[in-house]
Amino acid sequence: MVTSHHQSRRAWFERLLLVAVLIPIWLPIWSSQVSAHQGPPFNVIMDKKAGPCIVSIWADPDIGTGTFFIIVDAPKGGAIPDDLRVEVGVRPVSGRLAEALYPATRQALRGQVQYQAAVEFDAQELWQTRIILHSLQGDGEVTAQVEATPPGYGRWDVLLYFFPFAAVGLLWLRAVLRRKALNKAKTG
Repeated sequence: MVTSHHQSRRAWFERLLLVAVLIPIWLPIWSSQVSAHQGPPFNVIMDKKAGPCIVSIWADPDIGTGTFFIIVDAPKGGAIPDDLRVEVGVRPVSGRLAEALYPATRQALRGQVQYQAAVEFDAQELWQTRIILHSLQGDGEVTAQVEATPPGYGRWDVLLYFFPFAAVGLLWLRAVLRRKALNKAKTG
């Protein structure tokens, strides 16, 4: 015979487990940031000639402040100009804003020349991006489109990433309590 205390405890765990299962289903509905780019920067341009250099572009175009990483290589038999300056120009593809230019700063890395620029995006949409190189050896540019996306789920990140661990823990706890109840029923 099962006691009412055991039934209420079991019902409580079943409701808790149901909520734990439904949270990831409801989370995208609650959050307007479903299409957010998560994780490391992604490749936008790979090994394109721009003036006296070869460039590769990696971007993390988050709404608010997005980040661009411009990796600069010398062409075969050439050298990267010492006076190289890099800018990133962005404007919405829709044309609702004029292009804004952002300076890129050279990063102190070993064995690689890399520039980094922080760029402001005010809305989730496609943006035309220009990477502009200036030096006495010549100027160059490459263009691409990127989509600015929200930076993440915010406070929901922790809940979303914690959910699998919590669900396994709850299932384990339920199994332990069920086994205890069975053992108690057998001996009692």
